[in-house]
Amino acid sequence: MYGVERLRQAVKVKFMELNFQAAEELAAALRAGEVSSAELTDEAIARIERDDKVINAICVPDFDRARAAARDADQARARGEDRPLLGIPVTVKESYNIAGLPTTWGMPPHRSYMPAEDAVQVSRLKAAGAVVLGKTNVPLGLQDIQSFNEIYGTTNNPWDHGRTPGGSSGGSAAALASGFGALSIGSDIAGSLRTPAHFCGVYAHKPTLGLAANRGMVPPSEPALPADLDLAVVGPMARTARDLTLLLDVMAGPDPLTLGVAHRLALPPARHERLCDFRVLVLDEHPLIPTGSAVRAGVNRVADALVDGGARVGRRSPLLPDLTEAATLYMRLLISGSVARFPIESHEQLRTRAAGLSADDQSLDAVRLRAMVFSHRDWMEANNRREVHRHGWRQLFAEFDAVVCPITPTPAFPHDHSPNPLERRIDIDGVEYPYFDQLVWAGLATMPGLPATAIPAGRSPEGLPVGVQLIGPMFEDRTPLRLAELLEQKIGGFHAPK
Repeated sequence: MYGVERLRQAVKVKFMELNFQAAEELAAALRAGEVSSAELTDEAIARIERDDKVINAICVPDFDRARAAARDADQARARGEDRPLLGIPVTVKESYNIAGLPTTWGMPPHRSYMPAEDAVQVSRLKAAGAVVLGKTNVPLGLQDIQSFNEIYGTTNNPWDHGRTPGGSSGGSAAALASGFGALSIGSDIAGSLRTPAHFCGVYAHKPTLGLAANRGMVPPSEPALPADLDLAVVGPMARTARDLTLLLDVMAGPDPLTLGVAHRLALPPARHERLCDFRVLVLDEHPLIPTGSAVRAGVNRVADALVDGGARVGRRSPLLPDLTEAATLYMRLLISGSVARFPIESHEQLRTRAAGLSADDQSLDAVRLRAMVFSHRDWMEANNRREVHRHGWRQLFAEFDAVVCPITPTPAFPHDHSPNPLERRIDIDGVEYPYFDQLVWAGLATMPGLPATAIPAGRSPEGLPVGVQLIGPMFEDRTPLRLAELLEQKIGGFHAPK
């Protein structure tokens, strides 16, 4: 009996380890016949059923279909098939349409909405052989840096249940950190991939604007059309840098209904393969908001690793576009798009409030309020200035290969469900700042549409994860992704919460 019990314990340890292994490692084990997709899926489901009661990451489980997909994957492999994600358990952000599952975006009026078709990215996951375990939680309308709503409740940070995992892809980041699947897909317009990765100690990649088709990642009240979104992207999340590339290769490419008719994807390779060949600009200060000490330490940890690896590291450059104007443009474009569907009564009230602002008030709060009543002419002027910034980034990336900087000024903050987010505050080393001002670092890459990879960079004195982002040149996504791989080897990567 003692021998049987030891064997049971060995098998249990094996599957606990598998829950946190990279997708790349799981794919190798599946190819070698060391484990089946059915076993991986059953163990992932068992872990979710055991641990998700306190995390609340998986808001819409789809376990029966996942088990069926796993059996199909094992049969396909037995026939000699091999696809990039064949048999790998994954999760999907709630905001993606999956036929047969609700898509609500956390909005109670749409709690019963059931799309008839999969989002294009869900179709690509399934075509690559992935096993979809279910959907992950989001904030109301994807409009928060946290992940809670009236339908599915609050998702907790796996490192500290009293803190947020971030948003709006917070459920996906919490799922990865908890061992609920090897990969996840999310979206990002205001750091929604990168902030949860930073808060939960995992990896994420915000692709170049337009690189990955977004059809079917749409509010439940709107048709799933192949629209070109401003600022917003869909992208991969994982526990290793190499897994980000694996998943991006599945996701990247134009929509087959539009640009895909004539265009074919041909991403350039990374600029360099060795750390010593990279030229990197490191930023840890923003003119509009301070950087907390824990995040600054994370940025410097990465900078030290770059120097130690022989990379050429700079701390300032006259080629860097103006950070204040960049943040202002980002807020104008972000907020004007977000409120475009406000009812006219609200619009008139906002016009009155904006007209009452002092001309000298150039705070980000004032910028956001004015953006709520933007005219088309105002938007065009902001868009034209964006093109100037894009050109500035092209010039910068002739001298540097990547920019390292914060994602937000702090690690994960305590849950704050105050009804009006405009009245919330973020605590940075004991001083309070407007809640949404923390978006300026995320907006640095979002406004011009640049790729940005979020990587773990150690932990705060309280033991919370700290991440940084690696911003790269437009459509050169493989450059920050390769740098992320090299830094993972140098400073380490994901560690499971204890």
